[in-house]
Amino acid sequence: ITANTSVEKMQLVRFYGAGSSRIRIVPPGVDLSRFHPIEQSYAKSAIGIPPQHRMILFTGRIERLKGIDALFKAMALLKVGRPDWDWGNLCVAVIGGDPSEAGQRENEEMARLHELRSELGLNDLITFLGARDQDALQYYYAAAEMLVMPSHYESFGMVALEAMACGTPVIASDVGGLSVLVQHNKTGLRVKVNDPAELARAIEKLMDDDVLRRRMGHAASCYAEDYSWQKVVDKLLSVYRELTAPL
Repeated sequence: ITANTSVEKMQLVRFYGAGSSRIRIVPPGVDLSRFHPIEQSYAKSAIGIPPQHRMILFTGRIERLKGIDALFKAMALLKVGRPDWDWGNLCVAVIGGDPSEAGQRENEEMARLHELRSELGLNDLITFLGARDQDALQYYYAAAEMLVMPSHYESFGMVALEAMACGTPVIASDVGGLSVLVQHNKTGLRVKVNDPAELARAIEKLMDDDVLRRRMGHAASCYAEDYSWQKVVDKLLSVYRELTAPL
């Protein structure tokens, strides 16, 4: 049996009664030829963002499990608590789903998030960009100050790995695969689930410290190299060799 992370291995043993000695950890891989560090100003120009603009990014499916509402509430807290920030040159970009009226009718969570954005007075701050293809995502990751993943659960967290490979620090809930993937105070920050106040403090910490943010971004890109497809394939091949070895 292969598991994405040590957390998933423990869950397979605990909830499914799998034999621990039969489980091997083989994580998903990331395409480092596509997701790699890009100079931030160049990335911003590639997606049409002015050089002085700062972007906080969420990428993923639009569903309650992703905890996007916690991000919105955290930004509402920051808007009150940090009037010194240049809010005219700051945005929260949400990539995923269909933000059109038709998309909101089809996706209850998309509609709920639009309503929450209005209720919190964040219409000028939060932008729903809809889906973006893989070739564009690398520029959004590289242009962002940080990626925020406030999920209630993630078995692995591929979006976090892609952002890290691009040299972008990640703020993520301390759950599932994210607990393993995001190294606290090294490649990003981990926060409690559904805690807008703690999430706000983490965002504030990275936004206020350019040196820390860049250091974490560099550490994140280095860490992501361990998830190159070549290394992942080598791990999987070692499992196959173990299975086919003579007794």
